[in-house]
Amino acid sequence: MQQPGFFELMSFGPGGWGQLMLMGAATTLALAVCGFAIGAVFGSLAAFAKISGGRIARIVADVYTTVLRGIPDLLVIYLFYFGGSSVLTAVGHLFGRDGFIGLPGFAAGAMAIGVVSGAQHAEVFRGAYRAVHPGEIEAAVAAGMHRMLRFRRIVAPLVLRHALPGLGNVWQIVLKESALVSVTGVAELLRQAQVGAGSERQPFTFYFAAAVLYLVITSVSSLTFRSAESRANRGVRRA
Repeated sequence: MQQPGFFELMSFGPGGWGQLMLMGAATTLALAVCGFAIGAVFGSLAAFAKISGGRIARIVADVYTTVLRGIPDLLVIYLFYFGGSSVLTAVGHLFGRDGFIGLPGFAAGAMAIGVVSGAQHAEVFRGAYRAVHPGEIEAAVAAGMHRMLRFRRIVAPLVLRHALPGLGNVWQIVLKESALVSVTGVAELLRQAQVGAGSERQPFTFYFAAAVLYLVITSVSSLTFRSAESRANRGVRRA
């Protein structure tokens, strides 16, 4: 019996896996977006602690970035998935619920990716803040802007302008890290490719299709960040 070809397997008709692969790609994007957003929050707090925090806050931020950059990402995902399930089960028992309560794989994966990428976000934001010329902040102070107004109108836009190239790199890392969440059973792109490869016994076809979809996502992401950088740097005179 002749095996179906690439285009037949990736079609959207009966027996085709095209729709499932696209759904997996959408789940991958959702995981990456959630993880990136969570990481931006953690990274902002860690960067603020390193720049303006007290001694204890700086130590906590340094420990956070050092530990998270030194632990394998897959291990962090396992810790969140199994550790989160244990916590939920213990809380459920306190309220009289019996049995095991599992943390959804998507939630565990997004939080793990977010916490890991937060360490990278922190260094990007800290470096971007250091790149802001002190005179620009001093001018805002001299103009009488209070702290929040100064942050909203001067500091945040300038920091974001300098941070965009680094944030683009963090996004690409987060996108690739999302593939690790397949170990929790989430039907993201790599997991769908694994299921299809096992079902049709054509692993190269499905992994090649997954690689193409990853390349499409990363290429569009690169163009998006480049466009954002160009827009943020409009009117900036180059040395």
